[in-house]
Amino acid sequence: MLLTVQHVHKTYETVGGRTLVLRGVDLSLDSGQSLALTGESGSGKSTLLHLIGGLDLADWGQIFIDGVDILALDDAGRAGLRRGTVGIVFQQFNLISSLTVAANIAFQARLAGNYDSEWADVLIDRFGLRSQLSKYPEQLSGGQQQRVAIARTLAPRPRLVLADEPTGNLDEDTTTNVMDMLLSLVTEAGAGLLMVTHSTALAARLDRRIHLRLGQIE
Repeated sequence: MLLTVQHVHKTYETVGGRTLVLRGVDLSLDSGQSLALTGESGSGKSTLLHLIGGLDLADWGQIFIDGVDILALDDAGRAGLRRGTVGIVFQQFNLISSLTVAANIAFQARLAGNYDSEWADVLIDRFGLRSQLSKYPEQLSGGQQQRVAIARTLAPRPRLVLADEPTGNLDEDTTTNVMDMLLSLVTEAGAGLLMVTHSTALAARLDRRIHLRLGQIE
């Protein structure tokens, strides 16, 4: 199993005291599978994605990625996992403004030490970015920036792709095109995909769907 989440709990300190966000979440995902994570705002979707990506730590429970217990890793170990094994696509793109499109796409893979120019060329052509390589993020449309962000995530060939509302800032036509390419390339790479989305239409395109309500899977 590529991803196993067991009995994960997470609380946050707020002005009113401790708030329990996740209440014993269990899920699993294998290589080549895609899973949609749905739920109302505040249900814990993004929190769970951040825990799986090692951006935050669970209070209790276990998260295994490719057999590695990520809660047993230190900050450097979790960062190393994100450089190669786990790729994250954010809603806000998070491109590096001082780098060109070409350099942004290569950035993550070079950090991971496994940049493959042939695979990068496949991503560049499939996302229609060949004519944009010398431009900077501020010169691109929102749809183009998201294509660059996804290409950057896929460039190191991650085993697990986490996507947090990856098309939330895009119009309907662009959303369809970006999702077509994301699903095709994730399948081609043999990776697993866990995607947070509010859209039932997008969720229906993935292999499985789970729904979070008040921090628990229904």
